Amino acid sequence: MTFNSITPSPKTNIDPHGLIIGQGDFQYRVNSHWGRLDAEQYPIENCHGLDIDSKGNIYMISDHGSNNIIVYNPDGKLIDIWGGQFPGGHAIKIINENGEDFIYLVDCGWIVDRHWDGISRDNKMLAAHSGFIAKLTIDGRLLFTIGHPQVVDAYQTSQPFRPTDIAIAKNGDLYITDGYGSDFVLQYDRQGRYIRHWGGHDNANPHLNLANTHGIGIDYLNDTPQLIISSRADNALKRYSLDGQFLSSIETPGAYIGGPIFHGQHYFAPVCWSHIEGNNADDSGFISVFDKHDNVVANLGGEAPIYIEGQLQTMTTTWNVFNHCHGLCIDDDGNIYLGQWNANQSYPFKLEKI
Repeated sequence: MTFNSITPSPKTNIDPHGLIIGQGDFQYRVNSHWGRLDAEQYPIENCHGLDIDSKGNIYMISDHGSNNIIVYNPDGKLIDIWGGQFPGGHAIKIINENGEDFIYLVDCGWIVDRHWDGISRDNKMLAAHSGFIAKLTIDGRLLFTIGHPQVVDAYQTSQPFRPTDIAIAKNGDLYITDGYGSDFVLQYDRQGRYIRHWGGHDNANPHLNLANTHGIGIDYLNDTPQLIISSRADNALKRYSLDGQFLSSIETPGAYIGGPIFHGQHYFAPVCWSHIEGNNADDSGFISVFDKHDNVVANLGGEAPIYIEGQLQTMTTTWNVFNHCHGLCIDDDGNIYLGQWNANQSYPFKLEKI
Protein backbone atom coordinates (compact mmCIF):
# COMPACT_ATOMS: atom_id res chain seq x y z
CA MET A 1 0.00 0.00 0.00
CA THR A 2 2.88 2.36 0.65
CA PHE A 3 4.43 2.04 -2.79
CA ASN A 4 3.28 2.86 -6.29
CA SER A 5 3.66 -0.21 -8.47
CA ILE A 6 4.19 1.12 -11.97
CA THR A 7 5.71 -1.58 -14.16
CA PRO A 8 3.10 -3.37 -16.29
CA SER A 9 2.67 -7.05 -15.66
CA PRO A 10 4.09 -9.36 -18.34
CA LYS A 11 1.42 -11.95 -17.60
CA THR A 12 -2.29 -11.73 -18.28
CA ASN A 13 -4.81 -13.94 -16.48
CA ILE A 14 -2.44 -16.89 -16.20
CA ASP A 15 -3.74 -19.53 -13.79
CA PRO A 16 -0.71 -21.32 -12.29
CA HIS A 17 -2.85 -24.23 -11.06
CA GLY A 18 -0.83 -27.46 -10.99
CA LEU A 19 2.49 -25.72 -11.61
CA ILE A 20 5.44 -27.06 -9.58
CA ILE A 21 7.58 -24.32 -8.07
CA GLY A 22 10.62 -24.04 -5.82
CA GLN A 23 14.05 -25.61 -5.65
CA GLY A 24 15.80 -28.46 -3.84
CA ASP A 25 13.94 -29.71 -0.77
CA PHE A 26 11.39 -26.93 -1.13
CA GLN A 27 9.17 -27.78 -4.07
CA TYR A 28 5.41 -27.34 -4.15
CA ARG A 29 2.46 -27.86 -6.44
CA VAL A 30 0.29 -24.74 -6.79
CA ASN A 31 -3.38 -25.37 -5.99
CA SER A 32 -5.02 -22.09 -7.01
CA HIS A 33 -8.52 -23.61 -6.61
CA TRP A 34 -8.16 -24.57 -2.94
CA GLY A 35 -9.86 -21.59 -1.30
CA ARG A 36 -12.01 -20.43 -4.18
CA LEU A 37 -15.56 -19.35 -3.28
CA ASP A 38 -18.55 -17.84 -5.06
CA ALA A 39 -17.36 -14.24 -5.45
CA GLU A 40 -20.89 -12.87 -5.66
CA GLN A 41 -21.92 -14.53 -2.43
CA TYR A 42 -18.60 -14.15 -0.54
CA PRO A 43 -16.71 -11.21 -2.07
CA ILE A 44 -13.27 -10.16 -0.85
CA GLU A 45 -10.92 -7.34 -1.81
CA ASN A 46 -7.43 -8.41 -0.76
CA CYS A 47 -6.41 -11.64 0.93
CA HIS A 48 -4.01 -10.48 3.62
CA GLY A 49 -2.82 -12.56 6.61
CA LEU A 50 -3.55 -16.21 7.43
CA ASP A 51 -3.11 -18.47 10.43
CA ILE A 52 -4.16 -21.91 11.68
CA ASP A 53 -6.07 -22.78 14.84
CA SER A 54 -5.48 -25.76 17.11
CA LYS A 55 -8.01 -27.82 15.11
CA GLY A 56 -6.15 -27.26 11.84
CA ASN A 57 -8.64 -24.79 10.39
CA ILE A 58 -7.26 -21.91 8.32
CA TYR A 59 -8.30 -18.32 9.04
CA MET A 60 -7.86 -15.62 6.40
CA ILE A 61 -8.28 -11.90 6.98
CA SER A 62 -9.63 -9.66 4.22
CA ASP A 63 -10.15 -5.90 4.04
CA HIS A 64 -13.59 -6.28 2.50
CA GLY A 65 -16.27 -4.20 4.18
CA SER A 66 -18.49 -7.22 4.89
CA ASN A 67 -16.27 -10.31 5.02
CA ASN A 68 -13.23 -9.73 7.23
CA ILE A 69 -12.64 -13.31 8.38
CA ILE A 70 -13.03 -16.42 6.25
CA VAL A 71 -12.50 -19.80 7.91
CA TYR A 72 -11.66 -22.92 5.89
CA ASN A 73 -11.06 -26.53 6.84
CA PRO A 74 -7.81 -28.09 5.53
CA ASP A 75 -9.59 -29.25 2.36
CA GLY A 76 -10.62 -25.69 1.47
CA LYS A 77 -14.26 -26.08 2.49
CA LEU A 78 -15.86 -22.93 3.91
CA ILE A 79 -16.61 -23.26 7.62
CA ASP A 80 -17.48 -19.72 8.62
CA ILE A 81 -17.36 -16.13 7.43
CA TRP A 82 -17.86 -13.07 9.61
CA GLY A 83 -16.83 -9.55 10.51
CA GLY A 84 -17.37 -6.15 8.97
CA GLN A 85 -15.89 -4.12 11.81
CA PHE A 86 -12.29 -4.43 10.58
CA PRO A 87 -12.30 -2.59 7.23
CA GLY A 88 -8.50 -2.31 7.24
CA GLY A 89 -7.98 -5.97 8.12
CA HIS A 90 -4.32 -6.77 7.49
CA ALA A 91 -2.82 -9.46 9.76
CA ILE A 92 -4.10 -12.27 11.96
CA LYS A 93 -2.34 -14.41 14.57
CA ILE A 94 -3.90 -17.24 16.56
CA ILE A 95 -2.48 -18.30 19.91
CA ASN A 96 -3.51 -20.95 22.42
CA GLU A 97 -3.78 -19.88 26.05
CA ASN A 98 -4.47 -22.63 28.58
CA GLY A 99 -6.13 -24.80 25.97
CA GLU A 100 -8.23 -22.05 24.38
CA ASP A 101 -7.56 -20.37 21.02
CA PHE A 102 -7.60 -16.58 20.70
CA ILE A 103 -7.24 -14.28 17.71
CA TYR A 104 -5.07 -11.18 17.48
CA LEU A 105 -6.23 -9.09 14.54
CA VAL A 106 -4.43 -6.09 13.02
CA ASP A 107 -6.44 -3.36 11.27
CA CYS A 108 -3.99 -1.11 9.41
CA GLY A 109 -6.34 1.87 9.06
CA TRP A 110 -6.37 1.98 5.25
CA ILE A 111 -9.98 1.60 4.21
CA VAL A 112 -12.04 2.20 1.09
CA ASP A 113 -12.97 5.88 0.89
CA ARG A 114 -16.75 6.26 1.14
CA HIS A 115 -16.52 8.96 -1.58
CA TRP A 116 -14.73 6.62 -4.01
CA ASP A 117 -16.41 6.38 -7.41
CA GLY A 118 -16.07 2.59 -7.42
CA ILE A 119 -14.08 2.59 -10.66
CA SER A 120 -10.71 4.32 -10.41
CA ARG A 121 -7.73 2.33 -9.12
CA ASP A 122 -5.56 5.15 -7.83
CA ASN A 123 -4.91 6.21 -4.24
CA LYS A 124 -8.23 8.10 -4.12
CA MET A 125 -10.02 4.80 -3.48
CA LEU A 126 -8.37 4.55 -0.05
CA ALA A 127 -8.72 6.75 3.02
CA ALA A 128 -6.11 6.77 5.79
CA HIS A 129 -7.53 6.29 9.27
CA SER A 130 -5.76 5.33 12.50
CA GLY A 131 -5.36 1.58 12.88
CA PHE A 132 -5.69 -0.68 15.91
CA ILE A 133 -5.09 -4.15 17.33
CA ALA A 134 -7.93 -6.34 18.59
CA LYS A 135 -7.88 -9.49 20.71
CA LEU A 136 -10.88 -11.75 20.14
CA THR A 137 -12.13 -15.17 21.09
CA ILE A 138 -11.87 -17.72 18.31
CA ASP A 139 -15.53 -17.12 17.38
CA GLY A 140 -15.03 -13.36 17.13
CA ARG A 141 -16.09 -11.88 20.47
CA LEU A 142 -14.02 -8.75 21.17
CA LEU A 143 -11.94 -8.80 24.37
CA PHE A 144 -9.83 -5.64 24.11
CA THR A 145 -8.19 -3.27 21.64
CA ILE A 146 -4.93 -1.36 21.44
CA GLY A 147 -5.25 2.01 19.73
CA HIS A 148 -3.07 5.00 18.86
CA PRO A 149 0.12 5.11 21.01
CA GLN A 150 -0.53 8.76 21.87
CA VAL A 151 -2.82 7.50 24.64
CA VAL A 152 0.24 6.09 26.46
CA ASP A 153 2.49 9.06 25.54
CA ALA A 154 4.54 6.91 23.16
CA TYR A 155 3.60 8.99 20.07
CA GLN A 156 2.78 12.59 19.39
CA THR A 157 -0.72 13.26 18.13
CA SER A 158 0.69 14.13 14.71
CA GLN A 159 2.38 10.74 14.27
CA PRO A 160 0.23 8.29 12.29
CA PHE A 161 -0.43 4.79 13.62
CA ARG A 162 -1.28 2.24 10.92
CA PRO A 163 -0.07 -1.15 12.20
CA THR A 164 0.70 -4.02 9.87
CA ASP A 165 1.61 -7.12 11.93
CA ILE A 166 1.91 -8.59 15.40
CA ALA A 167 4.01 -11.28 17.09
CA ILE A 168 3.21 -12.81 20.49
CA ALA A 169 6.04 -14.01 22.73
CA LYS A 170 5.82 -17.05 24.99
CA ASN A 171 5.36 -14.77 28.01
CA GLY A 172 2.44 -13.07 26.26
CA ASP A 173 4.25 -9.86 25.29
CA LEU A 174 2.95 -8.29 22.08
CA TYR A 175 5.24 -6.85 19.40
CA ILE A 176 3.50 -4.63 16.82
CA THR A 177 4.95 -3.21 13.60
CA ASP A 178 3.65 0.23 12.58
CA GLY A 179 4.61 -0.36 8.96
CA TYR A 180 2.09 1.94 7.27
CA GLY A 181 2.36 4.63 9.93
CA SER A 182 5.49 5.86 11.71
CA ASP A 183 7.66 2.72 11.29
CA PHE A 184 8.19 1.95 14.95
CA VAL A 185 7.97 -1.42 16.65
CA LEU A 186 5.91 -1.25 19.84
CA GLN A 187 6.06 -3.72 22.73
CA TYR A 188 3.13 -4.29 25.09
CA ASP A 189 2.54 -6.87 27.79
CA ARG A 190 -0.17 -9.53 27.56
CA GLN A 191 -2.70 -7.14 29.13
CA GLY A 192 -2.05 -4.53 26.45
CA ARG A 193 0.06 -2.27 28.68
CA TYR A 194 2.78 -0.31 26.86
CA ILE A 195 6.43 -1.25 27.56
CA ARG A 196 8.65 0.41 24.92
CA HIS A 197 9.09 1.23 21.25
CA TRP A 198 11.99 1.61 18.83
CA GLY A 199 12.79 2.12 15.17
CA GLY A 200 11.33 4.97 13.16
CA HIS A 201 13.22 7.06 10.62
CA ASP A 202 15.38 9.57 12.49
CA ASN A 203 18.12 7.57 14.21
CA ALA A 204 21.72 8.74 13.79
CA ASN A 205 22.70 5.12 13.18
CA PRO A 206 20.88 4.10 9.96
CA HIS A 207 20.86 0.46 11.06
CA LEU A 208 18.33 1.45 13.71
CA ASN A 209 15.91 2.93 11.19
CA LEU A 210 13.00 0.97 9.72
CA ALA A 211 11.25 1.63 6.42
CA ASN A 212 7.82 0.10 5.76
CA THR A 213 8.29 -2.35 8.62
CA HIS A 214 5.66 -4.68 7.27
CA GLY A 215 6.00 -7.90 9.28
CA ILE A 216 7.47 -9.47 12.41
CA GLY A 217 8.17 -12.90 13.86
CA ILE A 218 9.99 -14.40 16.85
CA ASP A 219 12.90 -16.74 16.09
CA TYR A 220 13.25 -19.63 18.56
CA LEU A 221 15.55 -21.66 16.29
CA ASN A 222 18.71 -20.64 18.15
CA ASP A 223 19.66 -20.49 21.83
CA THR A 224 18.34 -16.98 22.46
CA PRO A 225 14.95 -15.89 21.10
CA GLN A 226 15.17 -12.92 18.74
CA LEU A 227 12.82 -10.79 16.70
CA ILE A 228 13.06 -10.77 12.91
CA ILE A 229 11.43 -7.64 11.51
CA SER A 230 10.99 -6.64 7.89
CA SER A 231 12.23 -3.28 6.66
CA ARG A 232 10.51 -3.84 3.36
CA ALA A 233 11.48 -0.63 1.58
CA ASP A 234 15.14 -1.40 2.37
CA ASN A 235 14.90 -4.91 0.87
CA ALA A 236 15.95 -6.29 4.25
CA LEU A 237 15.02 -8.13 7.40
CA LYS A 238 16.51 -6.98 10.71
CA ARG A 239 17.24 -8.92 13.88
CA TYR A 240 16.57 -7.44 17.33
CA SER A 241 16.66 -8.72 20.87
CA LEU A 242 13.30 -9.05 22.60
CA ASP A 243 13.98 -5.74 24.36
CA GLY A 244 14.59 -3.90 21.12
CA GLN A 245 18.37 -3.92 20.73
CA PHE A 246 19.53 -4.03 17.10
CA LEU A 247 21.61 -7.13 16.31
CA SER A 248 22.05 -7.51 12.54
CA SER A 249 20.58 -7.00 9.07
CA ILE A 250 19.64 -9.73 6.61
CA GLU A 251 19.89 -8.23 3.14
CA THR A 252 17.37 -9.43 0.53
CA PRO A 253 18.46 -7.52 -2.58
CA GLY A 254 15.71 -7.07 -5.13
CA ALA A 255 12.96 -8.30 -2.80
CA TYR A 256 10.40 -6.14 -0.97
CA ILE A 257 10.08 -8.71 1.76
CA GLY A 258 7.57 -9.22 4.55
CA GLY A 259 7.90 -10.80 7.98
CA PRO A 260 8.93 -14.40 8.71
CA ILE A 261 6.73 -17.44 9.33
CA PHE A 262 8.59 -20.28 11.04
CA HIS A 263 8.28 -23.96 10.25
CA GLY A 264 10.73 -26.63 11.41
CA GLN A 265 14.30 -25.37 11.06
CA HIS A 266 13.41 -22.74 8.45
CA TYR A 267 11.41 -19.58 8.03
CA PHE A 268 9.40 -18.35 5.05
CA ALA A 269 8.86 -14.72 4.07
CA PRO A 270 6.46 -13.36 1.42
CA VAL A 271 7.82 -10.96 -1.18
CA CYS A 272 5.24 -8.45 -2.43
CA TRP A 273 7.31 -7.01 -5.31
CA SER A 274 10.58 -7.62 -7.08
CA HIS A 275 12.76 -4.59 -7.84
CA ILE A 276 12.99 -4.65 -11.63
CA GLU A 277 14.29 -1.92 -13.93
CA GLY A 278 14.39 0.56 -11.08
CA ASN A 279 10.83 -0.04 -9.86
CA ASN A 280 8.86 -2.28 -7.55
CA ALA A 281 7.17 -4.17 -10.35
CA ASP A 282 3.56 -5.26 -10.54
CA ASP A 283 2.77 -8.99 -10.27
CA SER A 284 6.31 -9.94 -9.30
CA GLY A 285 5.88 -11.59 -5.90
CA PHE A 286 7.40 -14.82 -4.60
CA ILE A 287 8.26 -16.51 -1.28
CA SER A 288 11.81 -16.77 0.10
CA VAL A 289 12.82 -19.69 2.32
CA PHE A 290 15.62 -19.14 4.86
CA ASP A 291 17.60 -21.57 7.00
CA LYS A 292 18.37 -20.90 10.67
CA HIS A 293 21.57 -19.11 9.63
CA ASP A 294 19.60 -16.58 7.53
CA ASN A 295 20.70 -18.01 4.20
CA VAL A 296 18.08 -18.09 1.42
CA VAL A 297 17.79 -21.73 0.31
CA ALA A 298 14.85 -21.43 -2.12
CA ASN A 299 12.55 -18.93 -3.78
CA LEU A 300 9.04 -20.23 -4.45
CA GLY A 301 7.77 -18.70 -7.65
CA GLY A 302 11.09 -16.92 -8.08
CA GLU A 303 14.53 -17.64 -9.44
CA ALA A 304 16.84 -19.84 -7.37
CA PRO A 305 18.99 -17.85 -4.90
CA ILE A 306 22.60 -17.28 -5.92
CA TYR A 307 25.46 -16.50 -3.56
CA ILE A 308 28.80 -15.17 -4.81
CA GLU A 309 31.60 -15.01 -2.25
CA GLY A 310 29.01 -15.25 0.49
CA GLN A 311 26.85 -12.40 -0.84
CA LEU A 312 23.27 -13.00 -1.90
CA GLN A 313 22.70 -11.71 -5.40
CA THR A 314 19.62 -9.78 -6.52
CA MET A 315 16.48 -11.89 -6.28
CA THR A 316 13.54 -11.65 -8.63
CA THR A 317 10.60 -13.63 -9.98
CA THR A 318 10.01 -15.99 -12.87
CA TRP A 319 6.94 -13.88 -13.78
CA ASN A 320 4.52 -16.79 -14.14
CA VAL A 321 3.11 -17.64 -10.73
CA PHE A 322 2.01 -14.95 -8.27
CA ASN A 323 0.83 -11.37 -8.15
CA HIS A 324 1.87 -9.91 -4.78
CA CYS A 325 2.60 -12.41 -1.98
CA HIS A 326 1.36 -10.85 1.24
CA GLY A 327 0.60 -13.36 4.02
CA LEU A 328 1.03 -17.06 4.62
CA CYS A 329 0.73 -19.86 7.12
CA ILE A 330 2.08 -23.42 7.11
CA ASP A 331 0.41 -26.61 8.35
CA ASP A 332 2.04 -29.54 10.13
CA ASP A 333 2.67 -31.31 6.81
CA GLY A 334 4.55 -28.35 5.39
CA ASN A 335 1.81 -27.17 3.02
CA ILE A 336 1.64 -23.39 2.58
CA TYR A 337 -1.55 -21.32 2.47
CA LEU A 338 -0.90 -18.04 0.65
CA GLY A 339 -2.80 -14.77 0.53
CA GLN A 340 -2.15 -12.08 -2.06
CA TRP A 341 -2.65 -8.34 -2.23
CA ASN A 342 -3.91 -6.64 -5.40
CA ALA A 343 -4.57 -9.98 -7.10
CA ASN A 344 -7.98 -9.50 -8.70
CA GLN A 345 -9.87 -10.43 -5.50
CA SER A 346 -8.41 -13.93 -5.56
CA TYR A 347 -8.91 -16.33 -2.65
CA PRO A 348 -6.04 -18.12 -0.87
CA PHE A 349 -3.83 -20.56 -2.75
CA LYS A 350 -2.54 -23.80 -1.28
CA LEU A 351 1.05 -24.76 -2.11
CA GLU A 352 1.17 -28.51 -1.64
CA LYS A 353 4.50 -29.84 -0.42
CA ILE A 354 6.09 -32.41 -2.72
